[in-house]
Amino acid sequence: MPFMKPHKLKKGDTIAIISPSWGGPSVFPHIHENGLKVLREEFGLSIKEYPTARAEAEFLYHHPEVRAVDVNQAFADPEVKAIIASIGGDDSVRILPLLNPDIIQGNPKILMGYSDTTTLLAYCNQLGLVTFHGPSVMAGFSQLKNLPPAFADHIRAMLFDAPQTYRYEPYPIWAEGYPDWNQPENTGKVNPSQPNEAQWQWLQGDSVTQGELFGGCIEVLEFLKGTVYWPGPDFWSGKILFFETSEDKPTPDQVKYMLRNYGIQGIFDKANGLIFGRPRDYTEEEKKRLADVIVTVVATEFGQPDLPIIANMDFGHTDPQFILPLGVKAEIDCRHRIFKLIESPFA
Repeated sequence: MPFMKPHKLKKGDTIAIISPSWGGPSVFPHIHENGLKVLREEFGLSIKEYPTARAEAEFLYHHPEVRAVDVNQAFADPEVKAIIASIGGDDSVRILPLLNPDIIQGNPKILMGYSDTTTLLAYCNQLGLVTFHGPSVMAGFSQLKNLPPAFADHIRAMLFDAPQTYRYEPYPIWAEGYPDWNQPENTGKVNPSQPNEAQWQWLQGDSVTQGELFGGCIEVLEFLKGTVYWPGPDFWSGKILFFETSEDKPTPDQVKYMLRNYGIQGIFDKANGLIFGRPRDYTEEEKKRLADVIVTVVATEFGQPDLPIIANMDFGHTDPQFILPLGVKAEIDCRHRIFKLIESPFA
């Protein structure tokens, strides 16, 4: 189906900040404030915090309806040009029955986050909107000044420049996780970075393939399986699927079990490609084991040895991370080892 695209951002635009899952800003306000400062000073955006943005974490847990109200109102607000999650969590799935699809479909705008925000991104994408898997306020934007300049350049290119095509390139370094947020002196910092020597892993395939992007945190997508919010059989045709793992660090075998579920649904028969983010907190040996698991499930168990697969890419629970727009066409060129968007995410 044709996806509705939002308008790109420009300096001075108002963005809504919400907490659709965990109330992280109430626990670590200094981390949140630093993220807002980056959005204001680095990108020239005006901030509009909705009630959930700083609400107590315990209150938000007990009141998913309040979180849903903020989502509905942020979409309905004509002043708001983009909606960015403060941080992830683990129960945004509980707000889905309380969302207003008519309001969301009638007001397409940038919606961005990752991790547990996957549920919201996937839901709105199935309503026909392009959504954006990318940094959140507290995990991504707050650390921008301690990450390579290529990260800020990537955000500008993706959200402000509205490119007709965009080629993704590995960042020069990568880091995972942050020093203790309880210590204010760690605000904006990332754990020690490493040179990106391994680059991406091209696991299989020798073709050039295209498809619309869809995916997110692989553990969070498990929350949707078997519910009315899981895409129907026809949805998967021609998709390039992307998966990333969280700080909970599912083992390679746990990822294997999740992938087998996609296989038994026939999704690998319909998809045009798979890409995987750099797995959080994995050793080199565990990364190798995960790569072997992916190929074994897709190629051997479900008979797709030619399906292009790239692993260890710069998105998800890794810093700096890519912005991946759900519903936008991308291309995997295995011969020249290129991954790029082939259409603009914006109207």
